[in-house]
Amino acid sequence: MSLPVIVTRAEPGASETAARLKAAGYKPLLSPALVLEPLSADLDLSGVTDLVFTSANGVRHFPAVSDGVERVWCVGEATAEAARKAGWQGVREGNGNAVDLAEHIIAAPEARTGAFLHIANEAAAGDLMARLRSAGVNARFAALYRTLPVSAVNDAAASALTRAARVVILVHSAKGATAFRNAARGLDLRRSIVVAISEAASKPLVSCGARAVVNAAQPSETALMEALDTAVLAL
Repeated sequence: MSLPVIVTRAEPGASETAARLKAAGYKPLLSPALVLEPLSADLDLSGVTDLVFTSANGVRHFPAVSDGVERVWCVGEATAEAARKAGWQGVREGNGNAVDLAEHIIAAPEARTGAFLHIANEAAAGDLMARLRSAGVNARFAALYRTLPVSAVNDAAASALTRAARVVILVHSAKGATAFRNAARGLDLRRSIVVAISEAASKPLVSCGARAVVNAAQPSETALMEALDTAVLAL
């Protein structure tokens, strides 16, 4: 029987990850720890030359491609792929880290002349915007969605955590890890292996009692899958 892997990221990304896991021979169990809720927002794109997306979900919640936007700055490969699929041109791809993306923007010539709009969830107006503004970049923020934690893991995930000899918990964000930890409260995680997209993402689950915690070498979906393979080989 293939190894069960609990996918904790929100939909629709969870299904995308599940398809990738299934193709690699794993048994994906969808148990999103977060649910996305759209927010009503009147976007004013007047004068905006550059969009900044720190999540593929921001791309998905953006209403439509705008001809006035010259460049789209994306935090990593998954976000850049979503932007290209949505029809955006001038996509600039970061290495998966929002802080590094901010530094990349600041170092670019466009930072001195462009007008930047960061699209994300309502809790994301933080360090990236502060860095851009402190460097003199004309930047503002718009929240198009929010993330809400689920109250409990689903039955398939709970069964795997309780009965499977080994089970992997796949983590894409610190917020998702915190939500999963709370949703799985009372369940025995000692047979589980946490595989996370970054050290920051795994931190809320470090003390959950899991058998091991493995972090991806880079904060990307590709590196996350490589970390999963490495963790499984060590079993």
